[in-house]
Amino acid sequence: MSVDESRRRVVVTGMGVITPLGNTVKEYWQALVEGKSGAGPITLFDASDYETKFACEVKGFDPIRYMDRKLAQRADLFALYGIAACQEAMKDSGLNLEREDRDRIGVIFGSGIGGMWTYHKQFLNYIDGKGPRLISPFFIPMLIPDIAAGRISMIYGLKGPNYATVSACATSSHAIGDAFMLIQRGNADVMVTGGGEASICPMGIGGFNALRALSTRNDAPQKASRPFDKDRDGFVMGEGGGILVLEERKHAINRGAKIYAELSGIGFTGDAHHITEPAPGGEGAVRAMRIAIRDAGLTPEDVDHVNTHGTSTPVGDKSETAAIKTVFGERAKKIAINSTKSMVGHLLGAAGVVEAVATIMAIQNNKVHPTINQETPDPECDLNYIPNKAQDWNINVAISNTFGFGGHNATLLFRRYQES
Repeated sequence: MSVDESRRRVVVTGMGVITPLGNTVKEYWQALVEGKSGAGPITLFDASDYETKFACEVKGFDPIRYMDRKLAQRADLFALYGIAACQEAMKDSGLNLEREDRDRIGVIFGSGIGGMWTYHKQFLNYIDGKGPRLISPFFIPMLIPDIAAGRISMIYGLKGPNYATVSACATSSHAIGDAFMLIQRGNADVMVTGGGEASICPMGIGGFNALRALSTRNDAPQKASRPFDKDRDGFVMGEGGGILVLEERKHAINRGAKIYAELSGIGFTGDAHHITEPAPGGEGAVRAMRIAIRDAGLTPEDVDHVNTHGTSTPVGDKSETAAIKTVFGERAKKIAINSTKSMVGHLLGAAGVVEAVATIMAIQNNKVHPTINQETPDPECDLNYIPNKAQDWNINVAISNTFGFGGHNATLLFRRYQES
């Protein structure tokens, strides 16, 4: 099977992240390889009355390092993470915007929930003021999920396609996929894309506790996120943001850009099954992976690595394992499979992009980061999840899975870049 040569090819030329393990790609990747956990007691608010008292918080983030004070005060934390990650990605890409047609550069940046901290703080203003007069005029512009894409476009003067995606935990993978398609069809030459989330707040933790979705392993936070382990009891909330700079291949070559990898295929499906649980046997995930592989002109035998959605929930991990077995058959046991969430927690709408960065770095370094806290085997999760220690692998093709509440499934397929 071969790729349609008439299609415009799309490559990754820049990356940036703000994560619980580091605020640069270099710091983030090094911590992943070392198997470090970003979990710890919640410091952003008093969580003493909550069933879950820990999360994977971003550390040492000062927005003033990335923007002026006025902007820092007029944007929600989810957007600030995105703006900061974008600064690293744009610098990394080497784009000289003075030489570019900015009408041909767009932004798609999503958030699964948007400005939860803004809503919380402004509602307290409303309650304390006993009325609407203390609500900030920036309340709505700070709250809405699309505002980060708008802010990024304004900062850099990017006038191409500009919008947000919202599909729960699949949000930023859908953003990347949309950006990929826009470049393919000729609507843009460069797309700045990703997502941000900042839901470690009273209503965020309280809401997911009410769903019984979060781990309550308060005595050992760093052991709480344990994807595919028999003793998993729910996911750990994370926060942060990430950006990929996607570029049409010839455009990148003509300006002498470094190329990290090629985004060759995407697969988007819907479960049409349940608001929170995956379809039986991961049927929607199966179709998403198969579509992405076919879109890239490849076969399951070509795939070396799967970065899973791997949330550490009892049903989700079992379902994804079953889906991988269905797609790859006996080969499933020979593929390097891991979960970034074992260390950074679940970044919700930003999960897809930070996990895509980890997938690309695996291709770049021929190394797969571990899934930590693999201690008790689960008979229903019996693949090679790269337990506890990074492994060297020859990786030419890798896929990254993200699945969201509502039955949204997104698979991205990256491959080692080759000119021909």
